[in-house]
Amino acid sequence: MTVALMWEARAAAGRGAELLAWALGQRLDGAPLRRETFRAPQDRVLVVTWWDAPYTAVLPELPEPPAELVARPPHRWRFEQVDTASPERDHGAPGRD
Repeated sequence: MTVALMWEARAAAGRGAELLAWALGQRLDGAPLRRETFRAPQDRVLVVTWWDAPYTAVLPELPEPPAELVARPPHRWRFEQVDTASPERDHGAPGRD
């Protein structure tokens, strides 16, 4: 099973670049299948990691960032993959029945 962990935080005013640099510099205990980092307006930072593990497995997560970098505590979500089909096959690509 593939489990995705999502971590999202909003930086304190004017600290978006620092929060992003902090998130990029964090190392996890173990290697995920994949890890991606995103940024968004309002100085938000999102980190998604994918793991080959049961949904309830204890998995390494990003720690709490320094309090001065964030406007609020990070949000964390866990998801399990339910479909690996290509979008073209499931969502009616043009020219297909």
